[in-house]
Amino acid sequence: MRPTRVEISLSAIEANVGVACRLAATARLMAVVKADAYGHGAVPVAETVLRAGATWLGVATPEEGALLREAGIRSPILVLGPTPPDQAELSVIHGLDQCVTDPTQVEALDRAAEARGGIVAAHLKVDTGMGRVGVAPREVRRLAERIGALRGVRLVGLMTHFAEAEAEEPAFTREQLTRFLEAEGALREAGIRVPLLHAANSAALLYHPAARLNLVRPGILLYGCHPGRPRPGDPVLRPALRFRTAISQIKVLPAGASVSYGRMFVAPREMRVATLPVGYADGLSRLLSNRGQVLIRGRRAPIVGRVCMDMTMVDVTGLAEVRPGDEAVLIGRQGDDEITADLHAAWQDTISYEVLCRIGPRVPRVYMGSGAASVEGAA
Repeated sequence: MRPTRVEISLSAIEANVGVACRLAATARLMAVVKADAYGHGAVPVAETVLRAGATWLGVATPEEGALLREAGIRSPILVLGPTPPDQAELSVIHGLDQCVTDPTQVEALDRAAEARGGIVAAHLKVDTGMGRVGVAPREVRRLAERIGALRGVRLVGLMTHFAEAEAEEPAFTREQLTRFLEAEGALREAGIRVPLLHAANSAALLYHPAARLNLVRPGILLYGCHPGRPRPGDPVLRPALRFRTAISQIKVLPAGASVSYGRMFVAPREMRVATLPVGYADGLSRLLSNRGQVLIRGRRAPIVGRVCMDMTMVDVTGLAEVRPGDEAVLIGRQGDDEITADLHAAWQDTISYEVLCRIGPRVPRVYMGSGAASVEGAA
């Protein structure tokens, strides 16, 4: 097996689903498994979260939903992202619920459903302040009535998305929730009752109980990362992903020798430098050049020089006992120390979501725990 691989703890994901279910209380849980379950592997994760208490799955595209259906998953699946009219048939074929945001999309779904003698379940998205996709609150009733006049589309959900639910100042999130509930109230006054109301992402699930409604949509929380800066009293989450490799070679460099492209690192003294068979093609960002660290034998080893497409060099001068073949942990725990996805994000001025999603498809995923010991899978 390639020494560079990702180890996924399905037991950790189960534990995080348990946290989400306790927070959700009586609301149902939609586990968001888009982007290949944030790099963790969509099918194994979907099977795990459903076993652990989720009843819905959320994906970004019809293709992601089709992949789950082809793997035999029969739970409700909502396509959260905007779907162009020419993909409407894919949602119909695979029995996917569809987020809808405009009349053109709704009419395409209706035509596709009519052609196949079926019905598409639609969740109408209200733009309450995200400014991305969705219907303005004042237009919700008009589109809901349009859906009600169609034979191939049934309105089953009303949804919105928060812009900053992780912020310590809650005012804007509360304002968004108020706009959403007012839109739902306008529908009720018009005699339109929508059974599913959902707004809460991971951050809202943690910090905004009023937003839990009757369905919640956590994502990053399920993988063991916080949606923002952790707060006192937050529940304990278990990171599910461990990204590791092994030293392929160790060289002794004299003072003045340079390392990697552009010679952006020059040895200030005699050094031992280890080469790791992992690079930016695997998801180890080039932004970590001369900045990031890895764990070797439970101790930090700094990255030196530019991260290459397939290789990265680290300073092991202070680790005299290190040998080729020794494990190097890029993300995860080794011994008493841990390098988290959040720490990677801080080094790169980004967020843990991107760090996890960027781990490339050529890195094997190995699934552990919950009856899936050492099952290999591609991303």
